[in-house]
Formats: sequence, C-alpha cells, structure tokens
Amino acid sequence: MASQPGLSDLRRAKYARRLPAALSELAGPRHGSVRLPLHLAWSGLTTFDLDRPRLRMSYYRIVLAEGRHDDLVQYLDHGLLVGLWPTLRTLVSRDVREVWESAFDELADTARAAA
Repeated sequence: MASQPGLSDLRRAKYARRLPAALSELAGPRHGSVRLPLHLAWSGLTTFDLDRPRLRMSYYRIVLAEGRHDDLVQYLDHGLLVGLWPTLRTLVSRDVREVWESAFDELADTARAAA
C-alpha cells in the first residue's frame, strides 16, 4: 500500500507549481512604494516602501508565502531576492525555503556562502 503524501509534501508541491522557470523572470520593483493586492496582503499592511529594509523584508515574505506564479514574477526582483536571501530564508517557512533552494542553485549557493 502506497503511503499518503504528508502535509509538508502537499505544501511543497503547491509552492513548486508557482515557481518561475528562472530567477531572471522576476522583474518586480526595486524601489518605492508598492501596494499588494488583497489576495496577497489580506491582513495588516498592504502598501510597502521597498526603500525601508524592514518593510522590504515583510513584502518579500508575504509574496513568497502567498503569491501565485504571476505574483512572484510581477512583485519580486531577481537581484533583491538573491541579496535578501541569506536573511529572508530564515524568516520564511521551511517548505518555502527548501522549494526555492532546490529549484534555484543561485539561492542555495547564497545560503551556503552566508553560513
């Protein structure tokens, strides 16, 4: 009898389906104020000033956790994601972290270099 996938496996599959094919697809804003739609920022802040480090980190956490494929591409920036990753990876769920690092060597390498 085959074993049932665990909750973590199901979450990882959900996150993996949302991923862009390459980090270079991430063409979101780097600076300024960004308002996230309610399907992403459904509780608390909806507008984030990307020039403020704490707000930028919160914005990235929300988009990584809640974003669909199109949201990831629209709201995340490749360079910012890579630069934030050593800290950001400690603030997102294990499932998000493992899916992104297994899909993108650049993030896994950044994490190893920071360790």
